[in-house]
Amino acid sequence: MTYRRRVTRWLIRLLVLAAALPVVLTVLYSVVPPVSTLMLARYAQGLWVDRQWQPLDQISPHLVRSVITSEDSTFCSNDGIDWAALEQQIAILQEGETPRGASTLTMQTAKNLFLWGDRSYVRKGLELPLALMLDAILTKKRVLEIYLNIAEWGEGIFGAEAAAQAWFGKPASQLTRVEAARLATALPNPRARNPASPSAGHSRLAATNLQRVAAAGPLFGCVLPSG
Repeated sequence: MTYRRRVTRWLIRLLVLAAALPVVLTVLYSVVPPVSTLMLARYAQGLWVDRQWQPLDQISPHLVRSVITSEDSTFCSNDGIDWAALEQQIAILQEGETPRGASTLTMQTAKNLFLWGDRSYVRKGLELPLALMLDAILTKKRVLEIYLNIAEWGEGIFGAEAAAQAWFGKPASQLTRVEAARLATALPNPRARNPASPSAGHSRLAATNLQRVAAAGPLFGCVLPSG
């Protein structure tokens, strides 16, 4: 066998492994608490990480509602991707304007589990099949449970329990509506927004979130009991 053929075979094997690894990990993550790539990067650098895994039923329903309303109002009805929002952002890009992104909670979970944090079209492109895979393998409750346990809520603060303890000195199960709204609206910029002492702009975002949650209707049926 020639050297070129051996190299080609090894490259093919590596590509197959790279494609299969997220699937294998996702099946594992259906029962095992995962860590995010950002958490792994901090561990590798010897930096402090606070993450205390909690099952979804030990996280305040107020936070569940606030996060879905703030980050992905189609979470219960989409297949991991909000196609209408994605098409809208593609149209904005084609017009020469800057798209604001159309990331669903499932896409954000895929990014946090498997990809890097820097914004790029390559990363966005990879998020799409990974989000479809997560939605196909995991239940909606498990996707949200993973998201709420690996989302960043400050320097070294990951997950709802660590965030609730760090910012409000209480368990995630006891978060109030206002506290949940502040945490949810901190997610787009978690290192700059302080849920315990929000700026005027952050307070307005939280107030808007509270209004949207109150008017949301049956958006949460896939993860919360009705009524």
